[in-house]
Amino acid sequence: MNEPVSEPRVVHPPKTTVVTTVDVENDAKRRELSPNRLAVRRFLRNPPAVIGLAVLAIITLASVFAPFISPFAPDAIDLGAIRQPPSAEHWLGTDSTGRDVLSRLLSGGRVSLAVGFLAAFLAVTTGTLLGVIAGWYGGAIDAVISRVIDIMLTVPPILVVIVLAGIIGPNVTLLILVIAGLSWPGSARIARGVVLGLREQEFVQAAGVLGSKSWFVIRKHLLPGVLPPVVVAATLLVAEAVLLESALSFLGAGVQPPQSSWGNMLTEAQSLTVLSSMPWLWIPAGTVIALTVLSAMSAGDGIRDAIDPRKNR
Repeated sequence: MNEPVSEPRVVHPPKTTVVTTVDVENDAKRRELSPNRLAVRRFLRNPPAVIGLAVLAIITLASVFAPFISPFAPDAIDLGAIRQPPSAEHWLGTDSTGRDVLSRLLSGGRVSLAVGFLAAFLAVTTGTLLGVIAGWYGGAIDAVISRVIDIMLTVPPILVVIVLAGIIGPNVTLLILVIAGLSWPGSARIARGVVLGLREQEFVQAAGVLGSKSWFVIRKHLLPGVLPPVVVAATLLVAEAVLLESALSFLGAGVQPPQSSWGNMLTEAQSLTVLSSMPWLWIPAGTVIALTVLSAMSAGDGIRDAIDPRKNR
């Protein structure tokens, strides 16, 4: 009997991945880039973050150079031009006492942004320091600082400012100190959490075994790891501080006239007549506040994504 003839086996060549010269060059360039450059590249590839940072920079520069670009003095009163709509002379119109709205908007930005940036800086500095100390030393120090953080998080900032403004009198310095004094717990919790993870790392333990002092370890090993998330928190805190200043000034417990700020410019909107028929008295200040807050939050989100170590491109 004839045996059946087996079919010949078809041997497929192994699949190979074609690596082009461009891929090799891109990989080499990626390896050559430092983490900071990679973070900058990731940030620049995030259009909302770049736009937000650009808008925030423009608003800040316009406020800083307000004395040079304002068409009128912010407190200059013109009784012949009260509540005038936008015109060629007054681009954003005039308010209830004949003052130029654009000039007051630029001047008010100096106050509102100063409150936001200074309060955020003080809060982040204080919170980071206390959070690092709590996370590094632990024990009773950590327990005390953690309980203080929990207590501070329950205090409503608006109520505290209103009470203190009634006792001491409303002023910008009080506003900055109260906002900073009630906003540092957020940064402290972030810093404490990062330090609790870092202190278990081998390089930190090795530094302690070699006899490095605590402040050296904190300065050289812990702070570099804490700063990226804290910077993100700082950008968001600027937005929160600007909103809080605007709300308090609107309520009369913040910046007081004749000094202008975005918040007390909105007091014109307490009248139904102004709301319905004179939008130039409140829309510019409200728009700038919204743009500043949205820009700061977009920039903060972009920085957070840029410094994420899980993203290597």
